[in-house]
Amino acid sequence: MNQINPKKLLHSKWTAVHPVNKEKHFLVTEMEFDEEGNVIHCLLEAVISNRQAAIDWQDLKNTEHWRQGWL
Repeated sequence: MNQINPKKLLHSKWTAVHPVNKEKHFLVTEMEFDEEGNVIHCLLEAVISNRQAAIDWQDLKNTEHWRQGWL
């Protein structure tokens, strides 16, 4: 499991373990928090295609799907 601080996720880099449509490298481009500091929105952007997708930030903890940084 990746150790993640949600307050430091914005502009962080991620590599998909199993790329789809040749999209391997991603960047967190948007984060929204509620009044209590809980993440309510996380947006990933594929570097190669600029395609954006909302994701549950907790999914980034799964090392079978995501690696922190660009590998």
